[in-house]
Amino acid sequence: MKIQFILLVLIMSLPIAVQAQDWPNLQKFQEANAEVLKTKNLESRVVFMGNSITEGWSSANPEFFTDNPYINRGISGQTTPQMLLRFQQDVIDLHPKAVVILAGTNDIAGNTGPMTLEQIRDNILSMVQLAKANGIHSIVCSVLPAYDYPWRPGLQPNIKIPKLNQLLKEMVTEQNVTYLDYFSTMADERNGLPKAYTTDEVHVTKEGYAVMEKLVNKAITQVIQNEN
Repeated sequence: MKIQFILLVLIMSLPIAVQAQDWPNLQKFQEANAEVLKTKNLESRVVFMGNSITEGWSSANPEFFTDNPYINRGISGQTTPQMLLRFQQDVIDLHPKAVVILAGTNDIAGNTGPMTLEQIRDNILSMVQLAKANGIHSIVCSVLPAYDYPWRPGLQPNIKIPKLNQLLKEMVTEQNVTYLDYFSTMADERNGLPKAYTTDEVHVTKEGYAVMEKLVNKAITQVIQNEN
């Protein structure tokens, strides 16, 4: 019985062990990235780097990615340090024209431990600097409104997110890259998402994504036109 118990504990711990070995989830897009590199639309390719809000975009409106040269590299639950670790393979190695970075809300939620707003800003800054060094235009998005986190309530993201967004705006100005302000268009009077745009105060409905699509398409067009 003792041996059986030990085996059961080992089996149950396997997913945790795998996650510990691949903390940034480098394996998730390895095969997909290899397929991307077989295509030839390098001149207009745009990578979307983010968390569940980005990942869920492909489910809410798959045509947004299939009808455009857009590549979704969002991973649910991720924080900026995880994204920074996979930025080389999931963004730079794909040789996109631009990268759309939407990140930071999971850091405020403490998904991978305590993070200051300045540390979040600095991780996004590092992604911007890596992109710039490789000739990739960065579109840094404001963090979307969130009144509270259902999985970890009481952290006051409705207060912290605007402060983080201000840090991002200042950083983007210093780096001379594009800032995409989702927050001002989508926030309600609580600094949260209105019911039409979300089901849980954080994740976005198809109607919410429709708003985001108009804004990001405009930003991408401007970035490409400015280069030409």
